[in-house]
Amino acid sequence: PVSFHCPAVSARQTDYAPYFYDNGPSSTNGNMALFSISEDTEVGTQLYILNGTDPEGDAVWFGLTFEKGTREYLRVDPKSGNITLIQELDREVSVTYWAIVVETIRVFVTDANDEQPEFQNLPFTVDVPEDTAAGSSIYRVQAEDKDMGSGGSVNYYLLVDHVHSPGFTMDGHSGVLRIKPGETLDYETTATHFVIVVAKDGGGQYKGKHQVLTSTATITINVLDAQDTPPAFVGTPYFGYVYEVSLPGSEISTVFAKDGDEGNPNPIHYSITNDICYLCSEGVFTINSTSGCISLTAYPVTLRNELYEIQVKATELGPSEELLDYYTMTVVTVRVVDLNNHPPTFYGENGPQSQFEVTMYEHPPEGEILRGLKITVNDSDQGANAKFKLRLVGPGRVLRVVPQTVLNEAQVTVIVEDSAAIDYEKGKSLTYKLLAVEIDTPERFSATADIVIHLLDTNDNTPRFTSEYYIARIPENSPGGSNIVSVTANDPDSGLWGEVKYSIYGSRYDLFLIHPSSGIIYTQAWAILDAEVKSKYNFYVKAEDTEGKYSLAEVFVTVLDINDHAPEFDDSLVERTMVIGAPVKVEAIDADAGSPNNIIEYSIMQAEPDNIFDINAETGEIKLKSYIKSMEIVQNITKQKDCRWSLVVQARDRGSPSFSTTAVVNIDITEATQINGPMADFLLQSRDNPMKALGMVAGVIGILVGVTVLISTATFLRNTKSNRIMPARRIVIRRRPPRDRKPWTFNVPFRGSGNDSSNKFIVGDQEAGSVNVNLNNKGGPRCSRSKPKPTPPRAPCLPPPSCPPPSSNPRPSERPRHWAAVPTVSGGLTCTGSRSSSQSREINISSDTSRIPVSSALVSELKMRLEQKIIESNSSYY
Repeated sequence: PVSFHCPAVSARQTDYAPYFYDNGPSSTNGNMALFSISEDTEVGTQLYILNGTDPEGDAVWFGLTFEKGTREYLRVDPKSGNITLIQELDREVSVTYWAIVVETIRVFVTDANDEQPEFQNLPFTVDVPEDTAAGSSIYRVQAEDKDMGSGGSVNYYLLVDHVHSPGFTMDGHSGVLRIKPGETLDYETTATHFVIVVAKDGGGQYKGKHQVLTSTATITINVLDAQDTPPAFVGTPYFGYVYEVSLPGSEISTVFAKDGDEGNPNPIHYSITNDICYLCSEGVFTINSTSGCISLTAYPVTLRNELYEIQVKATELGPSEELLDYYTMTVVTVRVVDLNNHPPTFYGENGPQSQFEVTMYEHPPEGEILRGLKITVNDSDQGANAKFKLRLVGPGRVLRVVPQTVLNEAQVTVIVEDSAAIDYEKGKSLTYKLLAVEIDTPERFSATADIVIHLLDTNDNTPRFTSEYYIARIPENSPGGSNIVSVTANDPDSGLWGEVKYSIYGSRYDLFLIHPSSGIIYTQAWAILDAEVKSKYNFYVKAEDTEGKYSLAEVFVTVLDINDHAPEFDDSLVERTMVIGAPVKVEAIDADAGSPNNIIEYSIMQAEPDNIFDINAETGEIKLKSYIKSMEIVQNITKQKDCRWSLVVQARDRGSPSFSTTAVVNIDITEATQINGPMADFLLQSRDNPMKALGMVAGVIGILVGVTVLISTATFLRNTKSNRIMPARRIVIRRRPPRDRKPWTFNVPFRGSGNDSSNKFIVGDQEAGSVNVNLNNKGGPRCSRSKPKPTPPRAPCLPPPSCPPPSSNPRPSERPRHWAAVPTVSGGLTCTGSRSSSQSREINISSDTSRIPVSSALVSELKMRLEQKIIESNSSYY
């Protein structure tokens, strides 16, 4: 125990010493008498407050002194009296600490679960016979825990995993180790078992937490061998040698056998059961029953045979030297050896042989023995004179020979190491030298033999094309049956296996065939190639051997275009209307597939008058010479009133040979008039697309008919609702004589912006009032008259014939061009040739900023159709 001196010191000298308060053992302040503290109290914890007073009322100071050589566990604050723990406590080292604070006090340390169980009598090792019955107790472990209460109780269990043996069980309370029921021990299988036992306490508080502590130990279980296995010879087979100089009693060979129960072996007794010799008497050899040494009992000259086989028996002895039923047998071969006067010799089935041949298939599996080779090597000498090495000389690491070291005689075995190197295609035969050389003799006798391996072919190769793809080109005018390309595939196998059959893989391309033997690809006899229809073909060809092994290659065939089409115009007579300053275009089409056969160059072959027009050789655009800028110049050139000129245009392709065609182009010359507005844009866009203008007019007529039907339906419903029946009226409209006719006028003000499309067309009659047709109004077309009460419409006057009349010949369409001027309206409907079945109409419009008479036959025709629709609608209405 450690003594603590805690004197109370006053500030000045008094007659009475200070004293401590005694507040009892359960208090936390006072004189610290019978104070208890847990051993797991952390260092730095305030444990107690010393509390005392001085009778004179002076200030009290607290101090702490220790005996010399003792360990300091506590520290006190001199003013407050607070006592702090400064080192860890261990109840297992000391349960009670003594301190002197005026009087002697006793401090108790309470237990905490800080000690783990400790195994006793380590290490644990137990020897168990292998025939111990299942369920038997074989060992008992014991562990102690210094803690008190539940922390000091110990339970046991085994830790079992895939490494440690699961064939044991342990009682958790007593620690007794047993063999599991149903389990047995086997020394020959496992001689030692390692079992891990765990000791676990009952748990307890430590530093405010519940803690369970464990310990582990390993039990080594040595299985003792029982007598249940017979003996076995070691080092078999056994050979012995009798030399020419040997004497009776000479050691020939020694055999050794050991008990199969190696843990507790019995001694072995050796005996010769019989001498197996050829044409010799028995009793030539003897054996030591204890050592197993075989000795000669006669002189070598008396031995008539070179080879003897001795059958030796090894029997276990019991404790009383009795022979047990456990025994084994072996054969010892004894050869009579003379001087080193014989080299190694190779033998075949019929005696000595220097060459061995075998026939086999290529690529035998690795590790296979060449069983066709029956080779025996022998050296007739004895002992060291008959020891030699075997070596196979030839292509490396393809074959190996075993054994490599021979004593006297051995069967030679050749084993395949590299199957891939034994290839019929690389060589139809393999030749090796088999060499036998003595090892430890000064003569170094040797022998050689040739091994010739004849290979048989197998179908181990797949036909391979010389290229992964083939590219071929053939003119489109090639006749049926023409050769395109030849493909080649090679199969290095021999015989039928090396024959390759070609075929086209798949059935999509019936135009092509392939010769099954030569690989020549050609076209069908009926095949017609046309580059304009299809110019690219690709397909696969297959090369296959007789067993179905095959490979594929892709063939790309390009049909070469031949210049076999001449350029063609839509018609041999082309009608065009040309505005001065703007070109017109003629176009021919060449049906050839590619350039330069379908590239067309245009030229003017003949013109009337001459030197008036230029043509763009690439686009076919025809325009006037740059000096012709007005109609006055045109009138000066020609006397014709209709201003219509003709020229012959030639279209020639760039093929070889080159083809050409000509067309007569009639061109009406007119002068542009400047107009503005959306209608001008529309007419310019529709100049080369008359179907667009015709569709526009048809739309206007359809809208008018729809509006009329709606008005009629509304009127009918209104009359029906009012129960009135309207009388049927018939109106007869008489046409005015020609002198009373008033021409229609075409009002083209082009008012409003692009968003306001009302009042684009204004067609008026002085007597009937004006009719406004709004084509683009979203509310649909509406017709209004200036008079409040409409009168039945009458047939309008036909417009006077215009001069010159429009051409009756059809005119092909031209590309749309945006011009600021709108030409005079002239047009006609035409049907194109075989290449185009579309109808085209050419519309040219010229107008002034005021009302002008319309002389265009197209507009007149459209107006007449519009009037007819209105009359029909009104007639149905009335």
